[in-house]
Amino acid sequence: MRQVQVVPYKDQWPNLFLEEAVRIREVFGEEVIDIHHIGSTAVPGLAAKPIIDIMPVVRDIMQVDQYDRQMAAIGYEGKGEFGIPGRRYFRKGGDNRSHHVHVFQQGDKGVTRHLAFRDYLRSHPDIARKYGAKKRELAGQFPTDMEAYINGKSQLVQEIEQMALAWHQNIRLQS
Repeated sequence: MRQVQVVPYKDQWPNLFLEEAVRIREVFGEEVIDIHHIGSTAVPGLAAKPIIDIMPVVRDIMQVDQYDRQMAAIGYEGKGEFGIPGRRYFRKGGDNRSHHVHVFQQGDKGVTRHLAFRDYLRSHPDIARKYGAKKRELAGQFPTDMEAYINGKSQLVQEIEQMALAWHQNIRLQS
């Protein structure tokens, strides 16, 4: 049974991302355009589950499945789309997950959504604190029920995402 663990921000998370990004870039080679650190571990000061979320952006999502064996060789379990059309998902660490990889094709709205959410929280520490407090509260309330934890924060995540996308669009219009 997976434990719901939310911990204070760790300064080593960006380095853990960078180390893993090197391995993932070696696997995907020329197919990968960019690799982003996303999720709560990418927001300085934000409490998070200690799992590094990584988002490679690729030229052609249909080519990603051919890399399942190489991803397995560096410890990842390929899960296909795993409920999100247009994404390829990999996880590392079994029940004690250490990394999640969310692969999207360049131009997919998932790329914009993840980066806007991350950048909004980085630029709005008050919202990040509110989000972190909610996650800590839910982890305490549902220490062994990941589904209840996720459901408990879904409304706040949707609200933040809407604000983040509007903020991101506004920034793009200004530049």
